[in-house]
Amino acid sequence: MSTKTIISTDKAPAAIGPYSQAVKAGNTVYLSGQIPLIPETMEMIEGGITEQTQQVFRNLSAVAEAAGGSLNDAVKVNISLTDLADFAKVNEVMASVFAEPYPARACVQVAALPRGAQVEIEVILAL
Repeated sequence: MSTKTIISTDKAPAAIGPYSQAVKAGNTVYLSGQIPLIPETMEMIEGGITEQTQQVFRNLSAVAEAAGGSLNDAVKVNISLTDLADFAKVNEVMASVFAEPYPARACVQVAALPRGAQVEIEVILAL
């Protein structure tokens, strides 16, 4: 029987709905999607897609650390963008966060994201 552990940290934005920042089940950690909120203020970071993506990865990193891992443990990354024209800029940021071998990834364009964010990213870790 698998047990699940709820992961929470004040170093990442608090959940803005009925969900947990992450859930650990066995050796797998499911990090909820993060948007570019600054944890201390819960305000959107200023700047464009590069700054937003950097903030999202900072948030995800904090949650991964709270789960006892790091983004180096990522096996799957799901990216939602409001404009696929930003794909190359997001790739640049992702390349600065991850080293080879890279995790699996999906990237889709969506009509809108919470609070007007341009990017939301969720990650699955294997610890």
